[in-house]
Amino acid sequence: MISVIVWGTGNVGRAAIRAVAAHPALRLAGVIVHDPGKVGRDAGDLAGLGRDLGVPATGDVGAVLAERPQAVVYAASGDIRPDDALADVVSAIRVGAVVVTPALYALYDQRGAPPETRRAVLDAVAEGGGSLFVSGIDPGWGNDVLPLLVSGLGGVVDAIRCQEIFDYSAYDQPDAVRYLVGMGQPMDYEPPMVAPSVPTMVWGGQIRLMARALGAELDEIRETVERRPLDAAVATAAMGEFEKGTQGALRFEVQGIVGGEPRIVIEHVTRIDPSCAPDWPSPPDGDGAHRVIIGGAPRIEVTVEATDEGGNRAAGGNATAAGRLVGAIDWLVDAEPGLYDALDVPLRPAAGKLGREAG
Repeated sequence: MISVIVWGTGNVGRAAIRAVAAHPALRLAGVIVHDPGKVGRDAGDLAGLGRDLGVPATGDVGAVLAERPQAVVYAASGDIRPDDALADVVSAIRVGAVVVTPALYALYDQRGAPPETRRAVLDAVAEGGGSLFVSGIDPGWGNDVLPLLVSGLGGVVDAIRCQEIFDYSAYDQPDAVRYLVGMGQPMDYEPPMVAPSVPTMVWGGQIRLMARALGAELDEIRETVERRPLDAAVATAAMGEFEKGTQGALRFEVQGIVGGEPRIVIEHVTRIDPSCAPDWPSPPDGDGAHRVIIGGAPRIEVTVEATDEGGNRAAGGNATAAGRLVGAIDWLVDAEPGLYDALDVPLRPAAGKLGREAG
């Protein structure tokens, strides 16, 4: 079995532990945590499995990597620490590990990544013989393999739109919701997540990846941003109150322009309450969904609603993103060392996992 380390136990890390424990070809060999309060706790406890897996968490990164694991799921955040995240990932590749992660936005489209970023990874691959595959958390498959697969069903394809539509009141990341995204902030506050050029920095790689797969030449990548205030104060169970007049909804698009028109679009619609911006796209029910719309003849629309951790849709999105990454590990171990993206790594059936419980 392939020995796997899960590095980080937040929203993605918890799901990754469960996915590794349920995979018949993988063995959970260790869990790395940054919070001293988590050191020594069993991985099963940290992942919410309700039973122990016999793997205690540790904060000693050097000791874990010294054991030369075959694979690492890097689930620590790269949002505000991209350089540190890259350094962590490179350190794992140098010991020969296959690394899968959502944390390095620049490498969603690895061929178009900044030269210095590619060089750091490829130097580590040459030195240690490891590999790297990066796929998004929103989730990546919703902005690459799913729309590309569905586009193949169309006779005429005019445009591809990938949507993430979510009620953030149940999202277990209060700092990200309030400060990165700006929910509950005054309308003159500029959320860092949608500051000029940031959406392109994060999602532009997926636009370029889809364009490459479709054989389309991009004129440019554009951004649009809309924000709406709350008409009334809102009280949430998870994150407290949001005052009237503060930001209650955010909508932005990253548009791949082909022939002067937006032909490949990644759109996010997020709310802190369903009452805000009711004219914007909404999920069919519940608190969130991912949707792919293929405009053309025929028009095709696919909506995916995933739930996890007691029916939570945000947790479901995290779990499917982690599942895509964890499911790629055994393929990557058999492949040549290198730097891979979503067009390289196949999405395969859940062979051997049907009816299997974690651990």
